[in-house]
Amino acid sequence: MEHVNTALSWSGGNVAIIAARFNDLVVQNLIRGAHETLLRFGVPDHNIHLIRVPGAFELPAAALWTAQSAHYRALVVLGVIIRGQTPHFEYVAGASSSGLSQAALQTGLPMGFGLLTVDTMDQALDRAGGKAGNKGEDAAMTAVEMVSLLDAMQSGGA
Repeated sequence: MEHVNTALSWSGGNVAIIAARFNDLVVQNLIRGAHETLLRFGVPDHNIHLIRVPGAFELPAAALWTAQSAHYRALVVLGVIIRGQTPHFEYVAGASSSGLSQAALQTGLPMGFGLLTVDTMDQALDRAGGKAGNKGEDAAMTAVEMVSLLDAMQSGGA
């Protein structure tokens, strides 16, 4: 069996971090983790662009528009949806997740998925630099790895 090997390093181009403003206390930590991870894997700071949207529901449209702009090699999408006492959580979480998946499939642009869907603020903080790590870092690493995979496949490595 032949393996397609991908290096976790940046091969050039811009990355957009698209982040919701709602639940900004948590989202700022996700942004920080994503930004530091992109820098660590070789993305120059001037190639990292932060795009803010009102909330998680707006992330899919912003991701689609950004991907269609052809100015970016990858997106890192960050937001937080905290369960409340109404069904609103399910609607927003489902629509946002589905919309991001559709945008990625429609455009073929690698997207790191950093949308937290949690029950409590404590759970969100745990996943944004607390005891459960930083899902912003994970989303950025995923974006870099997927760009590396795409590069390998386009160069005949797959």
